Amino acid sequence: MRTAFIGGGVMAEAILSRALSGGVLKASDVRVAEPVDARREAVASSYGVSVTAANQSAAADADLVIVAVKPQHLDHVLADLAGKLGAMQTVLSIVAGIPIAKFTTSLSHEAVIRVMPNTPAQIGAGMSVWTATAAVPKETLETSAALLGALGQEWYVADEGYLDMATAVSGSGPAYVFAFIESLVEAGVYLGMPRDMATTLAVQTVAGSAELARGSDLSPATLREMVTSPGGTTAEALRALKAHGFQSTLLEAVTAAHRRAKELGGS
Repeated sequence: MRTAFIGGGVMAEAILSRALSGGVLKASDVRVAEPVDARREAVASSYGVSVTAANQSAAADADLVIVAVKPQHLDHVLADLAGKLGAMQTVLSIVAGIPIAKFTTSLSHEAVIRVMPNTPAQIGAGMSVWTATAAVPKETLETSAALLGALGQEWYVADEGYLDMATAVSGSGPAYVFAFIESLVEAGVYLGMPRDMATTLAVQTVAGSAELARGSDLSPATLREMVTSPGGTTAEALRALKAHGFQSTLLEAVTAAHRRAKELGGS
């Protein structure tokens, strides 16, 4: 499928890299629009794709147009593409917080996919939640699912409202996890552990626990109970977490992120 990338950045490059290495896209079918000369040359050299400085040129004959710019640059891109897309072309947006209606209205174009990915997509361990309008062709839906599958796991939803919820849970989620790891490392250092040792223990514990949860049929609550002996060290630690509002603080953080996502989307 002929695919255009409008904009660069970490997530766009993650999609491009994983899609090419996974065989979902062929380099000969990809064109990237990038305004910065050095960046454009680096993309062409690294991935063997066609590059251009012009958004219209990249999108001209593409079946799928992936828009991956920062929100503050979106209006310029939409102005470039308005009235230039054919009925069989589809726009796929990973622009955070921007609803589908912004694209359909600004472009006068109905075939739009909206995706909320996250940064572990860089290593094929991402979580992407996505939705699409009824005008998106079946073949493009299938290619988009394969494209997002190359980034990790993908979850399609019919209701766009879930995208803002996903922003708060999985989109921002890696930052919560990194903050937890950072705090666990600092706690180990506070106890007297060398920082490199504390970092290795914390990172591997989080990674191993996530893998155990992924591969188990048991709920996270049951897995937690299996680690917790009555009257033991873990029980005392969990008591302290509860007393200091661990669960309620996380709930408030996710709620705040969801609220902000809706504000950015104008809802």
